[in-house]
Amino acid sequence: MMLVTRSKSIVEQVNEVLRERIRNATYAPGLRLPSENGLAEEFGVSRATIRTVLAKLSVEGLILRRQGDGTYVNERILEVNTHLGGLWDFSRLIESSGFSSSIKALSLQETTATEEDARILAIKAGDKLLWMKRLFLADEKPVILANNFIPCSFLNCPVEEINGQLHIREILQRYFQQRISFAVTEISSSNSKESFNELGNELSLNLKMTFYSEENQPLALGNSYFNDTFLRLRLVQAWA
Repeated sequence: MMLVTRSKSIVEQVNEVLRERIRNATYAPGLRLPSENGLAEEFGVSRATIRTVLAKLSVEGLILRRQGDGTYVNERILEVNTHLGGLWDFSRLIESSGFSSSIKALSLQETTATEEDARILAIKAGDKLLWMKRLFLADEKPVILANNFIPCSFLNCPVEEINGQLHIREILQRYFQQRISFAVTEISSSNSKESFNELGNELSLNLKMTFYSEENQPLALGNSYFNDTFLRLRLVQAWA
């Protein structure tokens, strides 16, 4: 029996384990998952907890629940480039497209919040933000230019100590003691000069993101450019 710890909620812990098993193909596409009773016994939790976790995974389209037949990993899961409840994972997107992924930090510096930044982040205009400008590489080719803005009020160390090659969720956890629960993303086309200079394509997808905590508190902003001539986005949506 796998005993869970109490540093996170039980649902969060079980969710992370099952999600990782799906991601690394321990539970391969099309595979039938163990029963609710079996999973409850393995994790040492109630069936209600397992049902809650499976419901979350089902809403995300990672699993399919067939009445009277059990729960299966979505056979099309390898076609899905996004996961974690809608949170864009650029590194995983690149890797799932068959490329090796790496991150190049172009700059990490302090800036001040604009009126628009302040409105979205629920802070004051002029408040200090950490501005991270980074490139995501696919087989060493720049394919995503990511700008992130995080309120410095959360920061627990000098900017110089931040490892800009970590994923945004790891940076928030390690240096800001904040955990991303979900993100809201707006997608549009862009002919940004900044994108052209870094990615080399005249037209790109512009992804504007706001990352939130479980308490619905805005944690960070993202303004990223995506070379969709090199990579493709595939989304899955579950219908209740």
